[in-house]
This record gives sequence, C-alpha cells and structure tokens, in this order.
Amino acid sequence: MSETGQGSRDAITNILVCGIGGQGVMTATEILAEAALSLGYDVKKTEVAGMSQRGGVVTSHLRFGREVLSPQIMPGDADLLVGFEAAEALRWAHMLRPRAVVLVNVGRIVPPIVEIGLYSYPEDPIGGLRALGIEVHAFDASSLATDLGNIRLGNTVMLGAMADRLPFPADVLLDAVLARFGARKPALLELNRKAFELGRAAVAAD
Repeated sequence: MSETGQGSRDAITNILVCGIGGQGVMTATEILAEAALSLGYDVKKTEVAGMSQRGGVVTSHLRFGREVLSPQIMPGDADLLVGFEAAEALRWAHMLRPRAVVLVNVGRIVPPIVEIGLYSYPEDPIGGLRALGIEVHAFDASSLATDLGNIRLGNTVMLGAMADRLPFPADVLLDAVLARFGARKPALLELNRKAFELGRAAVAAD
C-alpha cells in the first residue's frame, strides 16, 4: 500500500491485474472492487482490452482507499501485480513500487502480440521477475482450475491467491466471489470456494 502506512484506512492500495482475454481478468478486478466497496472504501478502476476481446492482452487497474481521485496507476506505484499470464506479468513489472509483490500463474498462454511478432516471449519470465529483486509467488492456477473440472475457475484461484495480500480479511473477498458466482449458478458455489482456497494455499506453499 502506498501514500500512508501499511494497513491504514487512509492508505491507497494499487493493484494491477494483467493477462489474456478470456482468462477472467476483468471479472476478477470487478470482484475485488466489490469487496473493497462493501467495506466502504472509495474505489476506482480502469481496464484496457487489447487486439481482441478474447485472446488479446488485458490489463486492469484497481485503486482503493479513503479517497481516490484517479483510477490510473502510475509506473512505480503498484503494490500488487497479479499476472494471469507470466510473460504479461514480466512486461508490466515496471509498474511496481519497491517491496511490491507479484502473484503469477505459470500456466502458459502465448499472447497475440507474440504470435504477430510485436513481442518476443521471454525464455524464463518467472526468473526475469525474480531477477528484479521483487517478491514473486508463482503457481499453476490453470492446472488447479482444470483439476477442479473447469479452466474458467482460474480467476477464482487467482483471487484466492490475492486474499492474504489485501488490507482486509480474506473472508470479505471470498464472500464477494460467492455472491458473484452463486447468484448465477448456485451449483458452482462449492467449486468456487475450493478454487479460492487452492489459490490461497498455492501462495502459502510457494
């Protein structure tokens, strides 16, 4: 968190979420925003979708605190970088402040900017992130979701991974997850609960 001390209600928390279209980046950010709003935080967010809605690069900025004037995170200000895809996490590492944290899914999806030759896929994106001297937690959210029977649970796994890195209790975020997905398909409640806890455990074990 930036601008004031760790855990202060006046602090502004800056979270940058990045990945590939179809991974649930925007949905995850919306749920994070809903959790923060439920506690009375002022919340601002912005999203950028790349070359196509599905498969293109997607980034989402989320800022919350007592008072937030702009949704845009400036380079060097992000407290938490959540990479749904490892190469995208490395590409956005310049946004991190000192002592920031990176949570990254190692399940590989090659971004379209690589396929059309605008960007070379790094040989070792996780190693590249760690070489910057930042705290990196890498885990295979895609495989965890697939093991539960639905790759689309990957965004819930990623939300679970964030749960213990936020300035509010993990249960607040879990409640927001269950409210979102349970309202649509109650049968998915238990699966989403399991996916969330798998994400938390994956970071704790890394």
